[in-house]
Amino acid sequence: MTPPKNDDAHLWVNWEEYHRLIERLALLVHESGWKFDHVLCLARGGVRPGDVISRIFDVPLAILSTSSYREDVGTKQGDLDIGKYITMTKGHLSGRVLLVDDLADSGVTLKRVQQHLKDFYPDVTEVKSAVIWCKACSSVRPDYYVDFLEHNPWIHQPFEEYDGLRPHQLAAWLKKGEV
Repeated sequence: MTPPKNDDAHLWVNWEEYHRLIERLALLVHESGWKFDHVLCLARGGVRPGDVISRIFDVPLAILSTSSYREDVGTKQGDLDIGKYITMTKGHLSGRVLLVDDLADSGVTLKRVQQHLKDFYPDVTEVKSAVIWCKACSSVRPDYYVDFLEHNPWIHQPFEEYDGLRPHQLAAWLKKGEV
């Protein structure tokens, strides 16, 4: 099946492209020379990029749940919710933190999470942000981003195909790829 064509309104990304973009983001951070102590990824969109970057740089991964795109199968932005706790396997969030998400859309999430870190995590000394895509409409310009999207398209990420899939549909879903 041929994916739809990219245009000013829609950007379609497959798994291979998605992983290359994450690797390019990691390279941008590396080439900047900035050293950090933790990766804090924003769940859900920042989990995959954060995990990869944490592995490449061999630094601890922390996860903070945030959510604003819940309505209409994740296509409509609502109020931003920020989780009460940051999940880590050892210690607490401190030092220099690379804040990772998939994109800067409105900029609200990055701005509010950075303020959340200032308000509730006094041991964090510096925060820089990294995203794959930065839209022109974003009120925040991340420190690192791979693609600047002048026309603010809706980004169709490869994992979105799971947003409408429910457990009772899995058997048929798995058969679609069988010949």
